Amino acid sequence: MSQIHNTGYEILVAAFSAAFIAQSAKVLAYIIIHKSINFKIFTTTGGMPSSHSAFVIAMATSTGLIDGFSSTTFALAMGIALVVMYDAAGLRRAAGKMAATLNKIVAHVYEAPTSEKLKELLGHTPVEVFVGAILGIFVGLFVHKYF
Repeated sequence: MSQIHNTGYEILVAAFSAAFIAQSAKVLAYIIIHKSINFKIFTTTGGMPSSHSAFVIAMATSTGLIDGFSSTTFALAMGIALVVMYDAAGLRRAAGKMAATLNKIVAHVYEAPTSEKLKELLGHTPVEVFVGAILGIFVGLFVHKYF
């Protein structure tokens, strides 16, 4: 086994790998759909799959595999994961919808699009959160088995 196996480093490797894979999938999807490369997508929030969900669920999965699924550390990791995923699908999604509405109002009032639009793609749909969570589980399992 490697020197990261069953350590906090394994948890970090799994979490950051899951987020990286999720963000990379968004870039790849953009390339396939738009037939052009836009690496800005790599640093944006929102979209399929949720990199936040992938990150926190990979972290919780790794914690459970190392410390046990009945441990207090797993309970903490899973609690944090649930809050992050709820926030991504709830509050941040609502903020994105509000930003879209405000952008329309400003464009209508000034009868011209402004250069300073609010960011609209902030949160995730429940499906995007779920797919990110599934990705996180698989990455957590993969890192634990092969690293």
